[in-house]
Amino acid sequence: MSAIDSVPLSIAPLVPGSSRTTSTSTPRVRNSAELPAGFRGTTSGETSKPTNTYNVLLSRVREAGLLKRRTGFYITVFVIVTACLAAAVTGSFLIGDSWFQLLIAAGIGLIFTQYAFLAHETAHRQVFASGALSDRIGRLLAVGAVGMSYSWWMSKHTKHHGNPNTIGRDTDIAFDTVSFLETDAVKQRGLMRWFTQRQGYAFFPILLFEGVNLHVSSYKTIFGKKKVDKRAYEITMISIRFAIYLGVIFYFLPLGMAFAFIGVQFAIFGLYMGSAFAPNHIGMPIIPENSRVDFLSKQVLTSRNVTGGRVMTLAMGGLDYQVEHHLFPNMARPNLRKARVLVREHCAEQKVPYTETSLWGAFGHVISYLNKVGLAARQPFDCPMAGEYRPR
Repeated sequence: MSAIDSVPLSIAPLVPGSSRTTSTSTPRVRNSAELPAGFRGTTSGETSKPTNTYNVLLSRVREAGLLKRRTGFYITVFVIVTACLAAAVTGSFLIGDSWFQLLIAAGIGLIFTQYAFLAHETAHRQVFASGALSDRIGRLLAVGAVGMSYSWWMSKHTKHHGNPNTIGRDTDIAFDTVSFLETDAVKQRGLMRWFTQRQGYAFFPILLFEGVNLHVSSYKTIFGKKKVDKRAYEITMISIRFAIYLGVIFYFLPLGMAFAFIGVQFAIFGLYMGSAFAPNHIGMPIIPENSRVDFLSKQVLTSRNVTGGRVMTLAMGGLDYQVEHHLFPNMARPNLRKARVLVREHCAEQKVPYTETSLWGAFGHVISYLNKVGLAARQPFDCPMAGEYRPR
């Protein structure tokens, strides 16, 4: 059993296919929403031969010692983030009845996102080898610190890692206000059709509401009828967290300022979370539902890295190395940078396009792709030229 097989969120290549990808001599930046030219996937009715290219890469990574846990690193990060939270709370008490409290609220939104990154990495067993311990700590961070359901996120995120950007399998590309697929865009009517046509430009502004959306979605799960692991624990912890959080805010701040404080905190949390996750896969190739793609190609083709060095890694919680994270989900954050060198070399050998761009470049691709998808929401007899020159 490989190191990958032992991780719940690390979906090993159990059903690899014989797909091939092509690339230029320097497979660096590729941001097409379509599979590369020369790519050959297999449909569900066809047979395919497994490929061992991923196992070769895995062996190189293991020999380099890059699958070792970095528990000390994560404890240090947790202590620093918690110290920042304590400083923010202290600052809030010292500031008192002042609109400068909104700066504290913004800071707390950033801090909660850092806790979310730690919960994400703990769930991937990047911190502890024990699955039981990883779940306990991950759930405590997600529910107690961030205020979101760990069970809801685990179910959603596991599906994503197993089949990123795969139609019908990756819930991250399912319709939810924004249409990530043209088949969803054409279904929109009325005001939603108007919005979908412009969704690329509206994407980042609506991320200000993503914090509320994430919390509501997780609450629907834990209070719903479907089976939820540790339901009572999560409900109890979330209730205690919000009782303390809201109680302190409304006790010490005037009513209007208290609501503004909560609004800013949720807005910054949603924008930060969305901005960290959006560059990872939006605008990258979409895999048809019935295609079978080998594990290496599936994970690399659908993922995008963001350049920026250690500062970017700190800001994005290691998500800037999205390709490496998807290939080795249990790899600790500090090891991703070194793994990138091995992965790029291996992708060049196998002619698999490896996508890497700046943060602003990634944001540009996200906006462009979503607007392109949004064009499918036009009425069948809309004339593009008329739409450009004639106001609606």
